[in-house]
Amino acid sequence: MLLNVSYNDNTIREKIDAEVGKPFSLKKRWSMGGIGSSKLFITQTSLNIHNLLVLDQNLNTCNVELRPQGIIVRFRSLLETYALVIPFYKLKIYKGKAEEYSIYKDESLIKILADTKAIHKFFSKINTLKAESRPPSVDEL
Repeated sequence: MLLNVSYNDNTIREKIDAEVGKPFSLKKRWSMGGIGSSKLFITQTSLNIHNLLVLDQNLNTCNVELRPQGIIVRFRSLLETYALVIPFYKLKIYKGKAEEYSIYKDESLIKILADTKAIHKFFSKINTLKAESRPPSVDEL
């Protein structure tokens, strides 16, 4: 789900929390060694995201936040902040070339440049959490 999260709106926050869970507590964040990525440079996107990113001339960057049941990919376009909310059961991550990761959710795609060891370590943490999470039951879908 692609949402505009520029404004403090309770209904949007509730949608995000229902999809990927509430944010980790401070103690849990500390024990995990952080839940956010550094600045990631976007190399390619699907059409729906591309149409937002071409509205300005800025560098296309994003960051990823871990949640208990998924991830949130945030990026900016003009003066707005957008979030691609991806639960683990819909998340597909592929490592392309040596320095590129592809993040898929249904028809949405974001390819990012992974030029440091910290980024590779963060995506390894995402894959570990995804493997530990339980898939949703039939009633939840």
